Amino acid sequence: MITLKDVKAGQIVAVAKLHGEGSVKRRIMDMGITTGTEIFVRKVAPLGDPMEVNVRGYELSIRKDDAEMIEVV
Repeated sequence: MITLKDVKAGQIVAVAKLHGEGSVKRRIMDMGITTGTEIFVRKVAPLGDPMEVNVRGYELSIRKDDAEMIEVV
């Protein structure tokens, strides 16, 4: 299983599945990250947290903990 946390800067991936429960999963979905959505990883901070991504035409910073819940292909 590959998660968004494992993706390097400059890569484009698609969301395969969202893991997590309740409000955490809902918050990720509210950011526009749903199954099938393409995500372009723009930058990753030197220590890996946070990472900057483009989702549905806007820029988003996401924490490493949240990125681990997003399974990608």
